[in-house]
Amino acid sequence: MEWAFCGSNKNLTPYKIEGNVLNNGCFVDALNLVPHVFLLFITFPILFIVLFIYWVLAFITKSIKLWKFAEFTVGPRHLRFCITALLVILYGLLMAVEINVIRVRKYVFFTNPQKVKPPEDLQDLGVRFLQPFVNLLSKATYWWMNPLIIGAHKRPIELKKIGKLPIAMRALTNYLRLKDAYEDQRTPEDPDRPPSIWRSMYRAFGRPILLSSTFRYLADLLGFVGPLCISGIVNNLDTKDKVASAEKMKETYLGVYFMFTTELLKNSSVLAVLLFLALVLQRTFLQASYYVTIETGINLRGALLAMIYNKILRLSTSNMSMGEMTLGQINNLVAIETNQLMWFLFLCPNLWAMPVQIVMGVILLYYLLGWSALVGASVIVLLAPVQYHIATKLADTQKSSLEHSTDRLKKTTEILKGIKLLKLYAWEDIFCDNVEQTRGKELTSLKTFAFYTSMSIFMNAAIPIAAVLVTFVTYHIIYETSPKPSEAFAALALFHILVTPLFLLSTVVRFAVKALVSVQKLGEFLQSDEIGEDSWRNGDISVSLDSGKKHFGVTKAINRKQPIRYQMDSYEQPSRRSEDVAVKVSNGSFTWGNNLLTLSDISMRIPTGQLTMIVGQVGCGKSSLLLAMLGEMQAIDGRVYWSNKNRNSVAYAAQKSWLLNATVEENITFGSPFNKQRYKAVIDACSLQPDIDLLPYGDQTEIGERGINLSGGQRQRICVARALYQNTSIVFLDDPFSALDIHLSDHLMQEGILKFLQDDKRTVVLVTHKLQYLIHADWIIAMKDGSVLREGTLKDIQTHDTELYDHWKTLMNRHDQELEKDIQQDSQTTLERKTLRRAFYSREPKNQMDDEDEEEEEEEEDDDHLSSTTNRRSKIPWKVCWCYLSSGGFFMVFLMISSQFLKHSVIVAIDYWLAKWTSKTNQSTNPGSDMNNGTMFADSSNITVPPPGLQEAENDSYHLPVFVILCAAGITLCLITSLSVEFLGLSAATNLHHNLLNKIIHAPIRFFDITPLGQILNRFSADTNIIDQHIPPTLESLTRSTLLCLTAIGVIAIITPAFLVALVPLSVAFYFIQKYFRVASKDLQDLDDSTQLPLLCHFSETAEGLTTIRAFRHEARFKQRMLELTDTNNTAYLFLSAANRWLEVRTDYLGAVIVLTAAVASIWILPNSNSGLVGLGLTYALTVTNYLNWVVRNMADLEVQMAAVEKVNSFLSTGSENYEGSMDTSQVLENWPQDGEIKIQDLCVRYDPFLKPALKHVNAYIKPGQKVGICGRTGSGKSSLSLAFFNMVDIFEGKIVIDGIDICKLPLQTLRSRLSIILQDPVLFSGSIRFNLDPERKCTDDRLWEALEIAQLKNMVKALPGGLDATVTEGGENFSVGQRQLFCLARAFVRKSSILIMDEATASIDMATENILQKVVMTAFSDRTVVTIAHLVSSILDAEQVLVFSSGILVECDSGPNLLAQEESLFSVLVRTHK
Repeated sequence: MEWAFCGSNKNLTPYKIEGNVLNNGCFVDALNLVPHVFLLFITFPILFIVLFIYWVLAFITKSIKLWKFAEFTVGPRHLRFCITALLVILYGLLMAVEINVIRVRKYVFFTNPQKVKPPEDLQDLGVRFLQPFVNLLSKATYWWMNPLIIGAHKRPIELKKIGKLPIAMRALTNYLRLKDAYEDQRTPEDPDRPPSIWRSMYRAFGRPILLSSTFRYLADLLGFVGPLCISGIVNNLDTKDKVASAEKMKETYLGVYFMFTTELLKNSSVLAVLLFLALVLQRTFLQASYYVTIETGINLRGALLAMIYNKILRLSTSNMSMGEMTLGQINNLVAIETNQLMWFLFLCPNLWAMPVQIVMGVILLYYLLGWSALVGASVIVLLAPVQYHIATKLADTQKSSLEHSTDRLKKTTEILKGIKLLKLYAWEDIFCDNVEQTRGKELTSLKTFAFYTSMSIFMNAAIPIAAVLVTFVTYHIIYETSPKPSEAFAALALFHILVTPLFLLSTVVRFAVKALVSVQKLGEFLQSDEIGEDSWRNGDISVSLDSGKKHFGVTKAINRKQPIRYQMDSYEQPSRRSEDVAVKVSNGSFTWGNNLLTLSDISMRIPTGQLTMIVGQVGCGKSSLLLAMLGEMQAIDGRVYWSNKNRNSVAYAAQKSWLLNATVEENITFGSPFNKQRYKAVIDACSLQPDIDLLPYGDQTEIGERGINLSGGQRQRICVARALYQNTSIVFLDDPFSALDIHLSDHLMQEGILKFLQDDKRTVVLVTHKLQYLIHADWIIAMKDGSVLREGTLKDIQTHDTELYDHWKTLMNRHDQELEKDIQQDSQTTLERKTLRRAFYSREPKNQMDDEDEEEEEEEEDDDHLSSTTNRRSKIPWKVCWCYLSSGGFFMVFLMISSQFLKHSVIVAIDYWLAKWTSKTNQSTNPGSDMNNGTMFADSSNITVPPPGLQEAENDSYHLPVFVILCAAGITLCLITSLSVEFLGLSAATNLHHNLLNKIIHAPIRFFDITPLGQILNRFSADTNIIDQHIPPTLESLTRSTLLCLTAIGVIAIITPAFLVALVPLSVAFYFIQKYFRVASKDLQDLDDSTQLPLLCHFSETAEGLTTIRAFRHEARFKQRMLELTDTNNTAYLFLSAANRWLEVRTDYLGAVIVLTAAVASIWILPNSNSGLVGLGLTYALTVTNYLNWVVRNMADLEVQMAAVEKVNSFLSTGSENYEGSMDTSQVLENWPQDGEIKIQDLCVRYDPFLKPALKHVNAYIKPGQKVGICGRTGSGKSSLSLAFFNMVDIFEGKIVIDGIDICKLPLQTLRSRLSIILQDPVLFSGSIRFNLDPERKCTDDRLWEALEIAQLKNMVKALPGGLDATVTEGGENFSVGQRQLFCLARAFVRKSSILIMDEATASIDMATENILQKVVMTAFSDRTVVTIAHLVSSILDAEQVLVFSSGILVECDSGPNLLAQEESLFSVLVRTHK
């Protein structure tokens, strides 16, 4: 019986039914149409049921077909069998997914189906990171990023635009996951065993890493398809014989021809399409692997940061105070160790992907070229240790360079801080040479770094050439011929694939070693002592209100496990007197954890609602007692009792002031609701309003590490204001008067403590040394040597301990005497405010100018805002690039450019020669006899050794030597190129830093007044580091990848000119992709950088203010802030990563299209072309795919890095002071000025041509040896006159004549080196005492000792180890302020100048030091002209001549007594008002 569904010839066997209808091939084919017909005609409303039935029917029909194929011996060799098997697997998977959806959602067969809701993240409109929620195609291509990246071209990307992270990616979610994995390892059997961080990381983040590794395996395996397809295409072009149709019919079954799989792969067009699909899939899987790894790494970093922060908040105070855990170690954990682990996770898939890649590559090479391939591969493997050695040396050199860089920056900072003194003493060049010397050491390290970097680049470029050379020479020696083009170019592509994992191996191993060290450090930190024994279990970031358990042991630690203020911890409530006692300590003994008792036998109480003062000598344990009550110390014995209502509300002002990086208002309110009336009262009580008025933005000015630098007293008052503002029942104040002068102390005591706090009936505990305030105390606790000496009211102590009371009375009398002295001079606070005013006064004009410029710019931008923004943001800074290159020297630029072009030309010549050589060999051999040898597309899968060539030996007589010479030239040029780029960068860095340092140091003093110190330092730190180490490798990578792509496209275009037609649309697409990406990448990079700093600062400020945060019970708020900062930074980083993937996917797809176009053009348009050249073109097309995205990435990176050059270049345009003068140095006598006569004639001075004059038409005459005083109110021009003597300001009219010479005509070096000055702020530099007194090394030791003796420092210096060579730390911090000022006096005496200018030299020193200074001036400088600019008018009452200034005008000029005799004179007014 015959059934014919697809024909009418009934004699054919396919239509016959022998025993079973399923044996009819045509019926089985028709049966497969049933599911499609069902889907076409069904009208059932519920789509998922239709799909379920469709998948089931399709799976069954395809399975029947596969079963019948197997039954009739149609197997994997046949194409139809393979396709059917794949469809069975696909339909089976889809059916399983559908069944799982029905099961989970409880559809169809369930009575209560589950309602489908959108993910919780998508209900939150703030979530903009959509990668987890979009469809598969959008996930693979990052299509959802299009609006952000294209929109960035019109408007900059801001934080609010990137929104929040999805819940699964937030730091809190990942922290809880990691914490659970960490804690689950704790067992009751071995509670002391530390959990493994590695195991915790694997349990928490192992699954995404496995997924990423799977993607990576698939990508790496698909990567080998490219070389094999090239081999097949080239081989097919060589094969001329076709299989006859008669032979085909022999392979029929039941009269139907079943095509073999290998036969399909012999079709060049099919191979071209397969090559394209393999490339697209490979790149998709590779980018998916990168994304999953990076996302997991960021999640891990967020979790680790949260874990570290949680631990910091529970760290034992003794760990910090005893130096077991320093702030630097914590900062390293946060900034370095977590990043090391994140980067290790990024590279993790390489660890197991690389061996597979290497093994597969070697196997395929052996398959293509036999034993010679193994010799070539061994070259790559043997050179891998050399690469590892180079990578290790690079890391070591970088450390050495960092040390020198830190030293250089330290010296530069000192110079900039003391620039005024250096200019006044003409020491700029000495200190400049000192920095240059340190820079020289740094450059030596940088040279080594540049050498090893160039070696690394050289190895990466030269190894493939060396491997190819060795392989083909060996092949020629073994087989006495060259390989076929199909084998040669497939091998060439495989060698390039093999080099990548071996190059990465050194990096991965290095990061693995660093990760091991980081985990060890992290483990030690997590196991360090905590403030409470069991605080780990409950001190979580997730806010818990469960009450904790008590722990009792040998050492009793106060349990601090609750993070928020609703718990009592282990503080016990007193059984009685709960109403009148706020805190009580019974028989308490406390330690800082070193087994030495700090406090012993403490029994005391703090009455509720009263003022308790704790007094005693320095170091007797007053501050420790406060901290013991707050639970910061370990209790060895006794208990601390708190009344129920008090413990959770304590305001605390520490002895060492601690500020947040926030506004003044935020520092004071400290998370409490803002109450305007209360805020104003606190500000007044702490006398902060005058200080706030001086700040540029009032109380909205940011202070702290990253904000305005305030003085100690101002910082202290803000901390006290914070404690006062909090609405708490108890206030602890730890020595709040230590940094305040007597006036402010009295005001704070009266208005702040006695009035503001006592009126609210708050319990105040005050630690103080100011015994005069004891009369206000309701309760006094006197301490001595870590114990309570006496407790009670002042009257009780007067009655029961007369000796102690008398001792206090004596000390109080001394305080009264000091107070009388203080009244005679400006208060410390006034000086602090004056310093703050000066800091902003000099910047105001500049700021006003900036504001005007900004307004003008805004008006211009309003006209065409969109277009101007677009043009400015997408423009590559070519001028800056040229500035950088020209800084490196024209010879180095020429060498780099010429060597780059030569190198790529030689590489093309090598490959072209290989194509020519192999093609010639192929033409001279019998094409038919060799058709199946050496290619995987042959019917036989056996490895066959290529037969010896039939061509004559002379055909190879010149091919091989030329090939060897070209390869040797290529390797040499690789070395020259890598060295030239790195040393060009080094030369540019050397010149830019040298020019910058000289420009800055020789800039006018006005430049330093209007330019913030931090901004100048950034040029020498971050920007210089970028120029030193980051730009050269980026530049090398950009030039290499760009030239590789251009040469590849050029080669393809020459071989197949038709490719140029397709190149036009591809170039347009590439242009727009890179244009949009560069702008978005720059914005996202800026966001990542700007969000990282606040996060790091939050960690450091938390570690510094740990006791304050815990006292206020604000742990939860700070944890929440940390989570927000971490998530913000992670969001920026994830978007940057997604943007990189967006670019790479698109450029990779463009590369795949280029490969497809090149292959199609070779096969269809030039079917008879040289097979070797076709192989060359396709191999080069593959390199385009690899390097196209790097062109854009490097371009974007270089654009960002060139901003550093632009910033440095902007400072290079700064004008210098005119150091030359109109007189020659030889015209000035060596001992000038010998008399010290000064004539001021019609002097007009200004700081800047745009500013008003600071001095107007001043005329004065100072006789030789005369003692002159200059006074006036703030801003009257006193200091301007002192600067005019040194020609440091613009003398635009009039002149100053010293000993007959107009100072404006003198070279600045000569003028300034002949005068002496003592400034208000004593400046010392790190080094030795000798260096500080005489940096020029011109004086003998006797002269230096004489100067020290005059300054009354001789005995003190003699007692120091080293004497004159004793060490001076940075800023002279190892000496008191008074001693520093006396050193400055000695420095002035060493110079032996006949003119000494004292610019408010006694403003910041105590009375005793001032008396010494005045005495020395009257004796040692008796024969010299001394000009004293006085802040204390009383110090110049006896001056021979007094110059009184007002608003830049000299209003009075006479002797001190004469002016004082005139009651209406301004001088008399100043004396009366003590101004």
